[in-house]
Amino acid sequence: MSGPALAVGIPALRDRNWLMEAARRCAVDALRLDMLLAQAGFRILGGTSLFRLASHEAAPEWFARLGQAGILVRQFRDPAAWLRFGLPGDEAGWARLEAALRG
Repeated sequence: MSGPALAVGIPALRDRNWLMEAARRCAVDALRLDMLLAQAGFRILGGTSLFRLASHEAAPEWFARLGQAGILVRQFRDPAAWLRFGLPGDEAGWARLEAALRG
């Protein structure tokens, strides 16, 4: 890890209030992502509070469409119906994802 990352990361990890708020925010955002993906026809398979694994019969097309919108997701070769989504980092990212999922 770089010096600047350690300089920021160590105090943050020692701050229990920050850790609890970050965990809460990630859990809320994971549910928000689940709802957006379900509305677009994805089936949520699982994941963590930082990423979600979802399935869609048109996953390769979604992968291309999302990539064209500047949204990077992980595509799986087997099974090809799976995509892994990370949580958007800010409201602009959420808006971009929502727009791409709407079509």
